[in-house]
Amino acid sequence: MTQAHARAPRPAAEKGPGNPLPAEAPGSGAAGIRRGVVPVLAFAGISVAVMQSLLVPVVARLPALLGTTTSDAAWVITATLLCGAVATPVMGRLGDLYGKRRFILVSLGLMVLGSLVCGFTSSLVPMVAGRALQGFGMGAIPLGISILRDELPPDRLGSAMAYMSSSLGVGGALGMPLAAFTAQHTDWHALFFGSAGLGALAMLLVAVLVPESALRARGGFDVLGALGLSAGLVALLTAISKGGDWGWSSGTTLGLFAAALLVFLLWGWMELRIADPLVDLRTSARRQVLLTNLASITVGLAFYVCVLVLPQLLQLPRSTGYGLGQSMVVAGMCVAPMGVSMMLVSSLSARISAARGPKVSLMSGLVILAVAYLSGTALMGAVWQVVLTTVLIGVGIGIAYSAMPALIIGAVPPSESGAANGLNTLMRSIGTSGSSAVIGVVLARMTSPLGGTAVPDLDGFRTSFLFAAGAALTGLLIAAFLPGRNRGSVAAC
Repeated sequence: MTQAHARAPRPAAEKGPGNPLPAEAPGSGAAGIRRGVVPVLAFAGISVAVMQSLLVPVVARLPALLGTTTSDAAWVITATLLCGAVATPVMGRLGDLYGKRRFILVSLGLMVLGSLVCGFTSSLVPMVAGRALQGFGMGAIPLGISILRDELPPDRLGSAMAYMSSSLGVGGALGMPLAAFTAQHTDWHALFFGSAGLGALAMLLVAVLVPESALRARGGFDVLGALGLSAGLVALLTAISKGGDWGWSSGTTLGLFAAALLVFLLWGWMELRIADPLVDLRTSARRQVLLTNLASITVGLAFYVCVLVLPQLLQLPRSTGYGLGQSMVVAGMCVAPMGVSMMLVSSLSARISAARGPKVSLMSGLVILAVAYLSGTALMGAVWQVVLTTVLIGVGIGIAYSAMPALIIGAVPPSESGAANGLNTLMRSIGTSGSSAVIGVVLARMTSPLGGTAVPDLDGFRTSFLFAAGAALTGLLIAAFLPGRNRGSVAAC
């Protein structure tokens, strides 16, 4: 796709394909504004991640809270996942065309609106609608990474992208103990009002401190492509999310998988034949982009295992013989160090990428992640062991996630960076949703009795960790085939 650059001192100039920017234009704003861009965009990412994880502490109580069945209550989680998956490439493309900051504000605004809808209801249908609107907040992540590319000088870009990329994991890990404390001591609707407040604050900071990017892609928005991608993703992720409930061999599940495959084939055929596709598949097929996206799926698979397994292990009563008997709040606090370690190592990942290339950084993170899960199978007997495992997992995830934007941005033109990062974020979402489905099946089938009910047993937890280690090792194998460091790319900066 042809790149287009435009000066942005006036709104009229922002929209056209215009004249090339001079070399000093990216990041040419005031130094104070430059300094504010990274923490503000990272905060926006953290606010989105907190929104995603805020219901984790009350998942088991949702059917009672909403007066519905367990299967129907699951749509409160699934709706956010589906809309988030659709929003990431769509918002990325719209931002490339019409302004990245503008569509960060749109994404965050929809998240705030959805949070308010959820905060004022205890009924299933409006709750699902509100959670769907919240999912659109996911579009802020790839757009933020693209703004960093446009606005920051090369010597700051690597570390800034690493911080932004790690914000999803950081917000999720830190948000869980806060959500647990809120749910345990106040009305559960306060979770949504807190999310709305964070989103509104992020919008204010973005509006005041983040400059609009002057870079624009040329062309129009591919409406049919967006509809086709949405239909395919809804079919695929619904089958993944609900397959455990419906049965993996049921006609509904198999039909959705078949429909997703057919829709994606038709969508790809169409995208290759139009002038301004939603996703440039030829660019996405480049080895560096394709392999990075495949590795993103494996990291998403591995990351979510920790979130699903460790809170349950910590909260199960000691009478099971393996549960650690902790409260919901303590369990959340034990998982929180994962987010802290992710934030701390993001700068390390940037230094590794600068010295050896982002491929080495990604592979290093995957090695640490595999080791963390393998050792974690034996470190389940005490709270301190679980905390140690979460820290190691956070280190691996933080290094791996932080390397991915550099690999993507180093392989695509600036005018396509929003859509390309959106697709990469989508791959992570597919990984986490797949992880949720697989681990849900494992923990449902490997159980032991407790007070007349079945709870996951120790073998189920260990099998889940082995699955995560296998996903990390698969990602390591994929990353080994990435091209070596390209000293001329942005990613190497």
